[in-house]
Formats: sequence, C-alpha cells, structure tokens
Amino acid sequence: QVQLVESGGGLVQPGGSLRLSCANSGGTINFYSMGWYRQAPGNQRDLVASISRGGTPTYADSAKGRFTISRDNAKNTVYLQMNTLKPEDAAVYYCNAKRLWMSGTGSDSYWGQGTHVTVSS
Repeated sequence: QVQLVESGGGLVQPGGSLRLSCANSGGTINFYSMGWYRQAPGNQRDLVASISRGGTPTYADSAKGRFTISRDNAKNTVYLQMNTLKPEDAAVYYCNAKRLWMSGTGSDSYWGQGTHVTVSS
C-alpha cells in the first residue's frame, strides 16, 4: 500500500533553502521510482526531479544545479533539497511514486496531498 505524506514546505526568502520530505506511511518505497512535481496556480503539474529505484536522479532544467533529490529506502522517504530558491519556484509540490507493471504496458502511480512552497521577501 502506498500513502505518501509530504512535509517541509513553507515560506522562504529568495535565495533561501528548503528541504521537502515525502514518506510512504503505507510501507516500502523500494519498488517505486519516486518523483517530485510542482503546480503553480493556473499551470499544469510539472516534473521537478525524479529518482529511480536504483538511485539515479533526473532533473528538470529549472532544477538543475539548485535542487537535489535523494531517497532513503530504509526510512521509506524521498527528499528534495532546494537551494537558491526563486519566486518562480513557488508552487504546491507533490510527491509521486510509480511502479511499472511487469508486462510493461502500464504503471501504478500514487500521489501525496502536496506541500506549499512560497518564495517571497
């Protein structure tokens, strides 16, 4: 079972840092690739960063060099360290867990409830 709970959002000044956490209260994340998405008002939900089951990260261009995604399978938690935050980073950040079907024809995808990030002076 997958129940994702995000935390760590809040208000930060431009140039500041935040660390988001996403824990699976339903159990292990070992079998899932994990991702962080964000959605600003009026915009679509976009991928920020993802990390494979083996720990290989991928970043959106907007996140490269500033954000770091990591996972701790022992704690069933994935993190997003966000540095040098900009006003345009403000959004609701969502955690996602995805597991491909053995057949390769689809996947199961789970979402957390989101955590708000505000970047403002």
